[in-house]
Amino acid sequence: GGGAYGAAKAGGAFDLVRFVQQPQVLARIVSAIFALIVFACLVGDGYISLPEDSRLFCVFNRNEDACRYGIGIGVLAFLACIFFFMVDVYFPQISNTTDRKYLVLADLGFSAGLWTFLWFVGFCFLTNQWSWTRAQDVYIVADSARAAITFSFFSIFSWVSELPCPA
Repeated sequence: GGGAYGAAKAGGAFDLVRFVQQPQVLARIVSAIFALIVFACLVGDGYISLPEDSRLFCVFNRNEDACRYGIGIGVLAFLACIFFFMVDVYFPQISNTTDRKYLVLADLGFSAGLWTFLWFVGFCFLTNQWSWTRAQDVYIVADSARAAITFSFFSIFSWVSELPCPA
């Protein structure tokens, strides 16, 4: 056996190809890309102005909270992906079973619990606000708004798929 949380294999040489081929690492990369897409769609086209009014407003039913939530969760999810990616790189070097256990449990609670829930809330919130958005308020940016909603939905499943698999 591999010991508790893979501790028996700790201390081996780092193999980049094998590391990148791990399902959990691939899921983190996908999650980071999805977070960047949501963030970029909302920062780039999430705020618009009408020809008769130069003030910017959020494309999602003019609800600033919808854009802020999407941007905030996108940025924080991307940073979380980077953090846990670094933990994944460092994880094989940890030989203490207790430390490995806490990292696995933290990753489980954070990825499968918290962030999956936050993306679900974000998807529901953006979808709800989009359904109340008037067609005359959105011109070209409708595709970016739909992309933010779509990738918020995909993010729910990408974060669930990040469940740790101790090796």
